[in-house]
Amino acid sequence: MSRAELMDDREVNAFLGNEGTGVLALARDDESYAIPVSYGYDREEGTFYLRLAFHADSRKREYIGPSRPATLVVNRETEEGWRSVVARGRLRETGEAAIDSSVVEAIRRVNIPFFTVFDRPARELDFELFRLAPDELTGHKQV
Repeated sequence: MSRAELMDDREVNAFLGNEGTGVLALARDDESYAIPVSYGYDREEGTFYLRLAFHADSRKREYIGPSRPATLVVNRETEEGWRSVVARGRLRETGEAAIDSSVVEAIRRVNIPFFTVFDRPARELDFELFRLAPDELTGHKQV
């Protein structure tokens, strides 16, 4: 019978790679909101970058704020069994005006995959870049 075991930092970094997909869970008061997202992961800084899409009626914006918690969950089956990483922290908008040279370098190190899960054409959406520097990062694996 299999069981779960904590992953060390090296295993977490290898699992996250520099790109991938996951589920972003956001909260506001006693309401939660979760969406599939693509991310880039900067292994050197331990930071995630997410490109989020917004439209005029987007609920997502109601849940994002520097004082609100965010959780990114990345999980998948691997040849060795299932792996799962949970990153908890705060999302920070990383607009062009807010990008300093260290962020530019980090973004160059990652690839944020683009996949379409939208109910409208991409030309009707506004895309914004966000950064998640986790306060807590834990990984588990099947053993």
